[in-house]
Amino acid sequence: MPRKLLLLAALVLPVALTACSHPQHMYYPPPPPPAWSEIARHGFHDGVQAARRDISHGLPPDVNRHPRFRNPPVPPPAFEDYRHGFREGYQQTFQHGSGPAPGPGYY
Repeated sequence: MPRKLLLLAALVLPVALTACSHPQHMYYPPPPPPAWSEIARHGFHDGVQAARRDISHGLPPDVNRHPRFRNPPVPPPAFEDYRHGFREGYQQTFQHGSGPAPGPGYY
């Protein structure tokens, strides 16, 4: 009898656990335009990640709170290009919600 009960539990448990999951709204922003520079695309990706962190922590949108936006990790002549990409990725993610980050190679 205990063996049958254990077998039944082993079969029912996975089904019970999947029934507990809740569907989640996932938003994957479109990739930045191919015409953008590599630096702007890098900024876009960083902006998406920053917005996802803010959303997950329940923070209101504020691109200026992020050190990478204020002090871009690129040479000074490319600051505006990076900031443009960062701002676009951040705003698109906040406008449409957030989901888990796509796997490697998305950007």
